[in-house]
Amino acid sequence: MRNGKRGAYIMYDQLTPSDIKKMEEEIEHRKLVVRPQALEDVKEARAQGDLSENFEYYAAKKFKNQNESRIRYLERMIKTARVISEDSAEDEVGINNTVTVEFVDDASVETYKIVTTVRGNSLENLISNESPLGKALLGKKAGESAYVRVNESIGYEVKIIKIENTIDDGSDKIRSF
Repeated sequence: MRNGKRGAYIMYDQLTPSDIKKMEEEIEHRKLVVRPQALEDVKEARAQGDLSENFEYYAAKKFKNQNESRIRYLERMIKTARVISEDSAEDEVGINNTVTVEFVDDASVETYKIVTTVRGNSLENLISNESPLGKALLGKKAGESAYVRVNESIGYEVKIIKIENTIDDGSDKIRSF
């Protein structure tokens, strides 16, 4: 979608209602707990005198600014989000489902949980629904194969071995920026 500026496009993140709830909880915590403490830390560091060599003052100020930046980031994510459902058919891959796949090329087997982009973390096998693998798996059933297109000339095939309908228990953290 164009935002009125020449050549600029707005990207809408796909978020689930539980993503938004978790982000709103973080915003509230940052506003009611972290912000007052950060302001107090800046005030105490400033009271120590000469600001030109006051490391504590600059560290406190930096932390306060990072907190405010995170609040703005989360608020913007919520404001521009496209809300998607966490529901999927019992036998189909959907958001928050854990999927075991076999990579056809080398017969290796991996298990992934399909999550939204704000929770994606490949080191913990949390795969975004907007990643090539996530897109290829969504809507597929156990026993089916999916072609994962990495780019115009590269791709690979995976076979879905098992789908577990898992729920969002809140343990998948919202990524920081």
